[in-house]
Amino acid sequence: MRTLRMTKFQVRARTAFVGCALMVGAGAVLTTYSTLVAPPATAATDAKLSSKNVEQINKVSGFFNGFKTLTGQFVQVGPRGNISNGTFYISKPGKMRFEYNPPSPYLIVSDGTWVVIMNRKNKRTDHYPLSSTPLQLVLSKNVDLMKQARILGVKTEDGSIKLTLAAKNKAVPGKLTLTYSEERSEIQEWAVIDGEGRRTTISLSEMSSGGNHAASLFKVKRPKKQRERGENR
Repeated sequence: MRTLRMTKFQVRARTAFVGCALMVGAGAVLTTYSTLVAPPATAATDAKLSSKNVEQINKVSGFFNGFKTLTGQFVQVGPRGNISNGTFYISKPGKMRFEYNPPSPYLIVSDGTWVVIMNRKNKRTDHYPLSSTPLQLVLSKNVDLMKQARILGVKTEDGSIKLTLAAKNKAVPGKLTLTYSEERSEIQEWAVIDGEGRRTTISLSEMSSGGNHAASLFKVKRPKKQRERGENR
């Protein structure tokens, strides 16, 4: 397995998604959805949590535990204001697909182990371990953000909970902010912020859970010569 040069990935992925994406979300988160990972940021301080904050965090965890599969539409706004959109598919644990509508050439797929960014225009494919992205926090089988993440901040704003978190493993760079609508009981958007303050946001809509996604959605054809970044651990 290889350690990634996150700066290169940030530059390449900021116009794509894990999400996600986060994702979270990902990017995300599923990012980036949106960026999935980011360069190392300055040291972040864990938030001091009240009992209400703990309850809010558990609500967000409950959303991710409330489905095994999820489908919906997304709109992505990159650091430079560039906008793209498309359809996303999530199948827990670990699987995610973000299909970008033209003119964007990108397709981002996580097969549960690797996050793969495909540029369908120039036929370029890059691979990154899911475990090296913040998306691992929200694509796991059982999500418990209180235990699995560093909570950097919890805010309530316009009826929504804004939760900023990072991986407990400080070697995994990037911060992930989730916006959870208490009225709708669902995630409205997530954002990834890199060490230079660049923000990529994914807004989600028309979401539906349940059903089975075709396994082919998450299959990754790995080339003989993978364009992975970095060096052997």
